[in-house]
Formats: sequence, structure tokens, C-alpha cells
Amino acid sequence: MNTFIYSFFALAILAMAILCGVPDSGMAAEHFIVGNGDLLGSVSLASLAVAGVVDRDTISSRAIQGMYYQALEGDAVTKYLDRISNFFTSDQESETYPWIGMPPQMREWIGGRQSQQLSVNGVTLTNVHYEATMEIKNKDRRRDKTKQIQARVGEFAQRGQTHFGSLLSSLIVGGASNVCYDGQYFFDTDHSEGKSGVQSNSITCAIAAQPASVHGSVTAPSPEEMQQAIMQSIAKMYSFVDEHGEPLNEPARDFTVIVPTGLYMAAVSAVTMPRVAGVSVFDVMADGLNISIAANPRLTIAGWTSKFVTVRSDGFIKPFIRQEETAPELKTKGDGSDYEFDNDAIQLGIDSWRTVGYGRWQGAVLQTLV
Repeated sequence: MNTFIYSFFALAILAMAILCGVPDSGMAAEHFIVGNGDLLGSVSLASLAVAGVVDRDTISSRAIQGMYYQALEGDAVTKYLDRISNFFTSDQESETYPWIGMPPQMREWIGGRQSQQLSVNGVTLTNVHYEATMEIKNKDRRRDKTKQIQARVGEFAQRGQTHFGSLLSSLIVGGASNVCYDGQYFFDTDHSEGKSGVQSNSITCAIAAQPASVHGSVTAPSPEEMQQAIMQSIAKMYSFVDEHGEPLNEPARDFTVIVPTGLYMAAVSAVTMPRVAGVSVFDVMADGLNISIAANPRLTIAGWTSKFVTVRSDGFIKPFIRQEETAPELKTKGDGSDYEFDNDAIQLGIDSWRTVGYGRWQGAVLQTLV
């Protein structure tokens, strides 16, 4: 019903503008957004001004809301997050994830069935309330001729989209000092479950010892050295076994390599260079692997220069968890509000209840170049 009312209202405004014969005056078209965020179409600011929705000389709070929702349409961040983490919705303060062990492997039927119980561990994640609020002064709305406000509103929308990325980056950076479901640090050298034996997902690569025509340094390795470091991480992941002693990542073919910005060029070259005798050891694509490179500036900010993380992206259970009780919601103190009257400004705010946590450590390997 609300959508119908908003749609009727918007169409009526558009009809009035058309009947009045208002010239476009060369003003750029702005998207008009109904109350629930649905996109109706393109209506010029000049046309809306005739109906009294916006002032010709001032960007209205309603138009700014439209800019926010328009910016959300170009969400490329979630695709990367989905490659490295599972997303779960929540409807309460915290959620408990019973970490059920791997099912048994098939065996020859001798002497009847042999039922095996699934091992159970668990992790509890508590939602946290996050917010961001931006103030826009009326004088800036009135004087904005270069779409600076639209740019800032678009960046404000991106902040909500990249927030999960920020939280996951903190998990990655703290992985060597924060425990996961098995009681060990997430990146550790002595994980052990059932018949798995001791396993490590924190390894090192001596780049000077790698066969390469060109050698670099730990902060600037050559593509050949970086290629072998990445492949060592993947090989390590293939070696992981579950509590029954069975290979855990046997079907893995899709990986994401998360690098600080200083290692990005070497990493991209490493996974795209063909196999050439004396230059590269592997032809990654020809070997049937899909390896994506993700540059993460937050790792650089945290001081990472010679470390990177390789994540299995095609597993049912990822190494990280994103949990959300409420998605980011835009709220405004706009035109005509008490806040505008008292402060000669409007406010836009977003807030969300969410959190992140560690999932399966066997889906991620920390590699340090030495």
C-alpha cells in the first residue's frame, strides 16, 4: 500500500511538471526514490521544483536520500566478501554456531554398518550496534554547483557497504593472536582434531631459495617468487585432513589471495603469467585453478608488508562469518525538522546491528615471506 501511495504521488508530480511545460534548463536528471527505496525513474530537478518538492537553488533532503540509494546500486564489495565468508542473518542478540565435524568417508561394508558420531564444537557471535552520521549545512546545499554533496553522499553509502570488509580485515590481522572454535589461534602451527595430527595454517616461504630468473625482496618479490609462495599456500591447504584423517579440501579449485597493496602487482603477475622454462614454474589457469587477487589496503595500514592470506572460496563453510541482525538503514533529520531549524543543517545517519567471527581455519593459510 505504501509503495502504491508513493508511486501515485511521484507520478502525479511528474504529470504536473509535464503539464506546466517546464524547460529542463540543462539541469542533470536525478533519480526519484520512493519511501521504500524503489526506483521510479528519472525526473529532472527542474521538474520537481515546479511541484514544490525541491527548491531550484537548494538540494532537498529528499533528493539527498535519492543520491544515497542510487549509490547503493553499484555494490561490488559484497562479491568479494562472499568469496571469503559466509553470511548469516540474525534475529536476536547473539547466535551460536554448533561447529559440526566432517561426515565419515565411505568404507567397504564388512560386518554391518558402523555409525560414527559427528564431533561438535561451537562459536557464539554477539551482534554489535554500529552507526555513522553525517551533517550537511544548508549553505553548502544551496551553494553546491559541482555535485560535491552527491559525491560525499555516494561515499557515505560506500562506508556502509565496506564496513563488513573493515571488520573482516581486523579478523585477518588479528588471526595470529585470536582463538577460533578449536581453542587455538586462528592462524596457528599446532591445530589438532581427532585423527588429524598436528597441522599448521601459518607458514613461511624463503623466497631466495625458490627457483627464479629474477629475485626480489620479501616486501617486493619477483612474480616468479610470488607465484611459488601462492602455490605453496594452496598446496598446504590441500594437505589438511579432518578429524577422521580424510582430506578436507580435496575438491578445492577456487581461491582468493588477499594481499597488502605492496604485494599486489607481484601477485597479479604471478597468477596470470604463462609457464615458461626458467621463468615460471606453474601455469595457474592451465592447471585448472581459479585464483583471484584482492588488494586490501587495511592490511597495509596494519603494517603488513611481507604477509598475505590465501582463502578457499568454493567451500561450503568459509574461514570467516558475517552476521547481521539489521541491515544499514538510512535515517534523516531533513527539511522542516527541529534539527534543521536549530542548526541550519540536516543530518543523515545509518546504523546496523552486526558482527563477524572466525569460521573454519582449514580454509585459510597465512603466508609470511622470509
